[in-house]
Amino acid sequence: MAAVITNHKSCTVNPLKMSQPIGAALAFMGLNHCLPTLHGSQGCTSFGLVLFVRHFREMIPLQTTAMNEVTTILGGMENIEQAIMNIWNRNKPEILGLASTGLTETKGDDVDAYIRLIRAKHPEIADMAIIYVSTPDYVGAFQDGWNKAVMRIVQEMAAPCEIKQANRVNVLPGSHLTAGDINEIREIIEAFGLEPVFIPDISGSLDGHIPEDFTPTTLGGTTLEELRTMGAARATIAIGDQMHAAAIELEMKTGVPYAMFDRLTGLEANDNLMQYLSRLSGRPVPMKYRRQRSQLQDALLDAHFFTGGKKVAIGAEPDMLWSLGSFLAEMGCELTANVTTTHSPMLEKLPAAEVLIGDLEDLETRAKDCDLLITHSHGRQMVERLHIPFLRMGIPTFDRLGAAHRITVGYRGTRDFAFEIANIFLANDHEATPNTWADSNEHGGCAGCNGEANVAHTQVAFS
Repeated sequence: MAAVITNHKSCTVNPLKMSQPIGAALAFMGLNHCLPTLHGSQGCTSFGLVLFVRHFREMIPLQTTAMNEVTTILGGMENIEQAIMNIWNRNKPEILGLASTGLTETKGDDVDAYIRLIRAKHPEIADMAIIYVSTPDYVGAFQDGWNKAVMRIVQEMAAPCEIKQANRVNVLPGSHLTAGDINEIREIIEAFGLEPVFIPDISGSLDGHIPEDFTPTTLGGTTLEELRTMGAARATIAIGDQMHAAAIELEMKTGVPYAMFDRLTGLEANDNLMQYLSRLSGRPVPMKYRRQRSQLQDALLDAHFFTGGKKVAIGAEPDMLWSLGSFLAEMGCELTANVTTTHSPMLEKLPAAEVLIGDLEDLETRAKDCDLLITHSHGRQMVERLHIPFLRMGIPTFDRLGAAHRITVGYRGTRDFAFEIANIFLANDHEATPNTWADSNEHGGCAGCNGEANVAHTQVAFS
């Protein structure tokens, strides 16, 4: 059990977290033919736009209600109406995702009432779904914004369906999952003969493909029809504790039962998923994944000689911290420094002494004696001062390519992540640790064992 501590210092130095509106905007980007819009100043939207473009290196559709000093004081209905009508007349999106910001939340705009009045005044927009979510950026963090947006999507769009689709499964992915992760999970579920619908699905819109034609809205992701038929699914799979509330809401509105998976990185975590999918589909686990499980076991055996006893510092959103931290602890690492952005029930369960809700300055202070730092690209100056290896994980990752395609879920993703971590330690510690398995393997044993003992050690490690 970890002690969860909140830092109450007067000033945040080198922020770790991103705001709720940014998380909500990313969730809306996982809906097909959607135009995410921030209800706030142009600067708020510009910041989010630059952040997403640098991370995904793709065209990012993001609009704003362009509030200024006068409209903020008098109220934002005219700006919202103008933004909605301009978006409709120029782009004709199927869905408009509207997220508030700290500016308009401080004023106290009743946006739900505004939307009702605008719809009554403009019947031509009746076919466009408008989903509004309250996401003040002075509280919470990126994960909270994603969670609230998905919750609002469920509240607005989900309805009971009398006709069920026997093989359909709703999947609620957390914000810590990449487009590559979602594609991997989709492939696993489809291998059992099931048809997954991800809500939202950034793998369709932000997976780095080149569209045939330009579109000002999102291209790919969960369709409006799929949102309206969530109640036709056989079951719902929620991935990450942040999706727990949305899964409960979906079950209450549609009667579709849910299964909760707090992480899909690790051997046991994926065993649980495979067993659940086997029960749900009535099919045995495909041989492909039995083989991948065996490969993961072998990878864990090979990698743990280099990961055992290593001190790791992690700065990430709660669900990512839980997923990566728990797996690294299973690999024998010591979670020495753990800093996150917002509260979560999973933080207390982390196998570490403490978890701090703070910033990158707090992480740097605690990571001085660590062997590895894991956080997003804003940690790059920190590692130059600390002189320790650095693994970039999470949003934003703007100084490396392929962040959206990184896979750390499933047997295959876990295997590759285990190799990546072990290789970092191997590259940095090879000369300093002559008695490791790698060096002694030339004479057939580990740390003073002969060839026969080597086999015995391998068997013990598997058991």
